[in-house]
Amino acid sequence: MAQSGKGKLNYRCPSCFMRDLDIDMFYDKDKKEYYCIRCQYTGTEEDVLSKNEMVRTRYGAMSTRYTKFDFD
Repeated sequence: MAQSGKGKLNYRCPSCFMRDLDIDMFYDKDKKEYYCIRCQYTGTEEDVLSKNEMVRTRYGAMSTRYTKFDFD
């Protein structure tokens, strides 16, 4: 998704990202936290980054091409 004026950077909502939805989070400058308008998730930048890294483990082998399958 394109970067707009929502905050410092576009971060994906970890809760929505676990369900394969690409939803950008908004940044609240007063509370210094990110929030999702779709699922009501809120968290600090560190919290969002750590949970997104946890979700990304699902896609760890996405760029690996498997050509040999040993099922025997």
